[in-house]
Amino acid sequence: MNSSTQKDIVADKNLVAFCGLYCGACRSYLKGKCPGCNNNIKATWCKIRTCCIDKNIKSCADCKSVVLLDCAKYNNVISKMFGLILNSNRPACIARIKEIGYDGFTLEMTDKKLHSIKRR
Repeated sequence: MNSSTQKDIVADKNLVAFCGLYCGACRSYLKGKCPGCNNNIKATWCKIRTCCIDKNIKSCADCKSVVLLDCAKYNNVISKMFGLILNSNRPACIARIKEIGYDGFTLEMTDKKLHSIKRR
């Protein structure tokens, strides 16, 4: 895929990242520069991804062993910096997934063309 070609934003629950972001509306994913969190085997640096894979869960929304706000893997310095830079509220994404499910979340994020719920 060349840099002038961009994918369309589509609702696909397989494009929900382990941390709650929606890769299906991410600029890097849409431009073909990133395969999305679930398919990014090079993202071994992501402790959230590793944890969810180890627990065999789709995202932190499915975690039963740790309270999200107390999770050191979810609330690390790098994640907080990315959240500030990208104006991203990943905990709100996880809460929304818990509220309306993966299908509802992907439809909502696709409709709004957002990769994350924004910070207020």
